[in-house]
Amino acid sequence: MVLQRNAPVPVWGTASPGEKVTVKFNKQTKTAIADASGKWMVKLDAMPASAKPSTLAISGINTIQLQNILVGEVWLCSGQSNMQYEMRKNSKVKKPDTSTANSPVDELDRAHNPQIRIFLVTQKNLLKPDSTHSGWSVAEDSALRAFSAAGYFFAKNLQHDLKVPVGIISSAVSGSRIEPWVSQESFDAIPYFKANNIKIDGDPGKFYAKMIEPVAPFALKGFLWYQGESACFLGETISYTYKMEALINNWRKLWGDKKLPFYYVQIAPYYYTLGKGPVTYTPFTEPELREAQAAALQIPNTGMIITTDLNDDLKNIHPPFKWEIGRRLELQALANTYKQRVVFSGPVYKHMKINGDKIILEFDHLGAGLVSHDGKPLTDFTIAGADGNFVTAKAIIKANTVEVSAQSVAKPIAARFAWSETAQPNFYNKDGLPAAPFRTDNPLKFTLTAN
Repeated sequence: MVLQRNAPVPVWGTASPGEKVTVKFNKQTKTAIADASGKWMVKLDAMPASAKPSTLAISGINTIQLQNILVGEVWLCSGQSNMQYEMRKNSKVKKPDTSTANSPVDELDRAHNPQIRIFLVTQKNLLKPDSTHSGWSVAEDSALRAFSAAGYFFAKNLQHDLKVPVGIISSAVSGSRIEPWVSQESFDAIPYFKANNIKIDGDPGKFYAKMIEPVAPFALKGFLWYQGESACFLGETISYTYKMEALINNWRKLWGDKKLPFYYVQIAPYYYTLGKGPVTYTPFTEPELREAQAAALQIPNTGMIITTDLNDDLKNIHPPFKWEIGRRLELQALANTYKQRVVFSGPVYKHMKINGDKIILEFDHLGAGLVSHDGKPLTDFTIAGADGNFVTAKAIIKANTVEVSAQSVAKPIAARFAWSETAQPNFYNKDGLPAAPFRTDNPLKFTLTAN
């Protein structure tokens, strides 16, 4: 187990009504009296990080000793199958470079860092109190085989960079929509749904009640989220943004901290048009869902990583390179939570201006500068005039801008980038991070709910 450093740490459980419970850990002693329902809680004072294993002693009528406990950073990761995607599957990924020593594909064979601890939440293991904390394991062997690959690689990178113990909790369900991870009350608190006569279906609260709520108030630093493919199959756009707002508000309220970081993954390229579902899919169905995901960045203390370059088979909805997913999520945390000076994002569209028959695009997150990742002409830019017919554009990097044009468009009014489900563009910053898809004619209007 890892306890969160530099913050009060709740310790709770059940006992006989009126029973006095004493908790001891690292020279701290706290006491509580179980209430009429038998519930009790104490809060340990904030502690610095410690890689020295310690014992948490809980005594009342009975005594429980939880051993081998560290103090460091704790994160919770959740979502659907791409977050659940286990390390055992990572071992079967084709190596990106067979000549490279220490390939992340072989991580299971060498993982043995006692400063990384993992806890896998299932739909059953939190229904009863876990008095032996048997759900916590060192990140190795059979426990790691069944654990989230993206979550593990996030923790591995974070432990390496911060030099403190890291605990990572994975609570994800393959194929799950966003609705089961959010309480109905949290959806009800978002006026958008009532104003637009949108009924929340998809079993709201189902996994929240079983797999998120019981984890609280275990002290943690923030959340990681990888979900959205199921929403894309439903053809969602702006409604998904408001559902993300409900989710983030819900979890932050549950933990009693409106500022808890929430970092998430934008879905990767995939042939949604080959699928069958409740809506008609076009090559633009996925870009529109990505746009809705990006709109959630207006919610404070959030961050999103781009994955347009991380799927080597567009008929596979599970991009294999989870080590890079974990690394990019960790860059978000390093920069925005731990305030380290690292480049954490590729270029993000900021502004456009029309210059004759050209559009000049400006970007944030330039890093060391803009670049074609493979040295070839920039791909996946399109441009349109008043007729709205988007055609392939010639795109040229000029200093910190990109100039786009097309011979057939004399008076351009809008540009788009990576606006297709199959787009895998080569536009990056020199720090190796891909640019975020966008369209300058973005119609989405997202208004934060006051809370």
